[in-house]
Amino acid sequence: MTNKNKKSVLSKIIKWTSISFLVVIIMLISIPFLFKNKIKSVVENTINKNINAQVTFKEINLSFLKNFPHANLGLNQITVVNKEPFLGDTLFKAKEVNLKMSIFELFKNADESMNLKSFSIEEGQINIIVNKNGKGNYDISKEYVNEINTTTTNTLSLNIKEYAIHDLDFCFFDETSKMKVFIDHVFHSGKGNFVKEVLDLDTKSTAKLSLEMENVRYMNNVPISLDAIIGIDLKESKYTFKKNTGYINQLPLEFNGFIQLIDENQLFNIDFKTPSSSFKNLLSLLPKQYAGNLSTIKTAGDFIVKGIVNGVNSKEKIPTFNISFASKNAMFKYADLPKAVDNIYIDSKIINKTGALNDTYIEVEKLTFKIDQDAFFASAYMRNLVTNPTLKLNAKGTVNLENISNVYPISLETKLSGILKANISTALDMNSIEKKRYENIQNSGTLSLRGFKYDDKEVAKPFFIDNTTLSFTPNTIKLTEFTAKTGASDLKIKGNLENFYGFIFKNQELKGNFILNSNTLKVTDFLTEETTETTEKTGSLKIPSFLNCTFSANAKTVLYDNLNLSNVSGKLVIKNETINLQDLKLEVFGGNIGMNGKISTKEKVSNFSMDVNLKEINISDSFSQLEVLQSIAPIAKTIEGKLNSTLKLSGNLSEDMTPVLSSISGNLLGQLLDTKLKASNSKILNAVGSKVDFLDITKLNLNETSALFTFDNGQVSVKPFNINYNDIGITIGGNHGFDNVMNYDLTFEVPVKYLGSEVTNLLSKLTPKEAKKIKSIPVKGNLNGSFSSPNFSINMKDATSNLIKDLVEKQKKHLIDGGKDKLINLLIGNKKETTKTKGSTKGKINGILSNLFKKKKKDTVN
Repeated sequence: MTNKNKKSVLSKIIKWTSISFLVVIIMLISIPFLFKNKIKSVVENTINKNINAQVTFKEINLSFLKNFPHANLGLNQITVVNKEPFLGDTLFKAKEVNLKMSIFELFKNADESMNLKSFSIEEGQINIIVNKNGKGNYDISKEYVNEINTTTTNTLSLNIKEYAIHDLDFCFFDETSKMKVFIDHVFHSGKGNFVKEVLDLDTKSTAKLSLEMENVRYMNNVPISLDAIIGIDLKESKYTFKKNTGYINQLPLEFNGFIQLIDENQLFNIDFKTPSSSFKNLLSLLPKQYAGNLSTIKTAGDFIVKGIVNGVNSKEKIPTFNISFASKNAMFKYADLPKAVDNIYIDSKIINKTGALNDTYIEVEKLTFKIDQDAFFASAYMRNLVTNPTLKLNAKGTVNLENISNVYPISLETKLSGILKANISTALDMNSIEKKRYENIQNSGTLSLRGFKYDDKEVAKPFFIDNTTLSFTPNTIKLTEFTAKTGASDLKIKGNLENFYGFIFKNQELKGNFILNSNTLKVTDFLTEETTETTEKTGSLKIPSFLNCTFSANAKTVLYDNLNLSNVSGKLVIKNETINLQDLKLEVFGGNIGMNGKISTKEKVSNFSMDVNLKEINISDSFSQLEVLQSIAPIAKTIEGKLNSTLKLSGNLSEDMTPVLSSISGNLLGQLLDTKLKASNSKILNAVGSKVDFLDITKLNLNETSALFTFDNGQVSVKPFNINYNDIGITIGGNHGFDNVMNYDLTFEVPVKYLGSEVTNLLSKLTPKEAKKIKSIPVKGNLNGSFSSPNFSINMKDATSNLIKDLVEKQKKHLIDGGKDKLINLLIGNKKETTKTKGSTKGKINGILSNLFKKKKKDTVN
């Protein structure tokens, strides 16, 4: 063959190879679209035929390239929702489920079984619920009745070689026992030939385990793992632990035995133990970040965990078990820490001998340890875990808190100090707590802490507890002594805690009654910038709903913001997310303040209401430093003197628990005592004084003046009240807003002597009786604008002009009436004069005129 022919043949081979490869690629891409509907039909038929639940998925993806030469079937956003009796509960959901199979499986008829090679689940959730009747929501397979003429079912055969689960969360809840098991972030894989009836399954698993009973979390996100070869007998439904290593935190465990499915039950025959007896096993139970460097730790003695689980798990009973944790005369010391813990004895068990869940009990027969010369002993027992959990506890010993960081690598931002002493015992049961039969609870002993120092970013200044002692009695826990200091503040507290166990175990109210005494209480000693910032970020403060406590407080000095409060006393009752203030008394601003009211955070917006009694307080200081008072009467800060007042107010509170001024409503009735004005400090007084010539503002008499202020929605109304300036009476009334915009009417009762000579001359021409009636005239003024930029107008000229006109009219009337009287006297005379002059010429004239007028009058009547 010539070179030319060789090249031609090679060219054809490359050409046809390329075309063939391209055709294959096109087929691998296009064929899934052809089979997609068929596969969807098979999956839907299989699900509908075999599962009694509502199954949905967003879409089906079929690919020949992802697992070539096998086909990959993907179900996206799949969800399995239960029907009755768990209607609406989500049993299973996953972001993606992938099924791997041979390409040739796609060419089978729709009624033929389809064999799977593997499957995987991505980001899934499984929620198992067992109701009070013992029925589980996982039982969703349909029951079939055998018929004579059966047909082939559509199904997916599990001819699986491997499977994988990536990040699955598992939740189990038993409504009867109130037990919850959470296994989160499960990563699990297995390999085995499921075609065989007997096979070995090689598995690897990691997860985080949590256990909760009666709303009490006993385990929280404990890391667990298991690498195991599990022998599977599919015919017998038996699963046997072979080579395996498991871990709880860092504690290694080995398992032996088997689990077998028998009808609807499970048969357990398992034992486990730690592969070694080193005391490091105990520290391995701690999370890795808290256990320290175990490779350098020195230990002596042992710590052994072992257990047996044996029996049938059914609706009626559980397997019996005996799990023990034991250590004898052990010690440990970290290489980089100065002290050791020794004389460690642990003898504890979790046992069930009958298979009845309520017969499970926990015993801590002995727990002891010693640090230096300080020894500690404890024992505890728990029984009747389901019907009526019963606890007995004894603890006795001394612990120097400073030694905690000397023996254990705990990360503390502040070093602990202080001596803790305990000598307590208790015996209680949940039924007595629920029914508040505290006489059945047996408590005794004391718990004390001395020389404790706490210094952390959560407190503004180091907190020193000189001494505190708790005394335990059947009904109460008594705080017999508590003395502490922080910054400039000192505290002494005594009191009782009631229903402590109901609070701890049953989420009931925490009741208490305390007496607090202090020489100096500085509020800033208890507040930090971080606390304030956190409050602003997390929202408004809330009064805990579980508190039902009473505090009777006495403090000689309380320093709050820029206020110095003296002899503070009163009662605080905290209940139902509300603080009730009862008979709160304090000395401030040179006087006394008494308060009753409440602060509540129960509603969405916190609110308050107060009745306040102010007695002889300094006006200028109080109205300058208290924003609420300043908003009600801004002008009051220009007054020097004392104030008696009753103040009622209510409104909303902001996130930092200060009043929202725009929401405040109420009233203030105040009386001024021994007062004088600082006119130079007030633009308003200067504005009024400049427009009224006869008024010297500094000489206004405000003593014993009373005024009523009512306020609502940021608006203040002032009921008209009277003040005096020499012999001038002044009436003031109007309104202003918290925004300082105002509108006030002023009426001056001005004596006429201040109105000039023209007025006094006119008055002198009136009769004494008439002049006496006109002592003063009302002169009206108006004050508006704002307190910082006031406008004042007065109608003095108009009032004076009107008075002059009135006096002139009175003078005219007086003259007219006087002339008329003289004319009548002249013409008519009086009767005596008529009698005397009868017969005379004058008398005759008078008679004629009289007859004439009479006749005229008669004619007029006619």
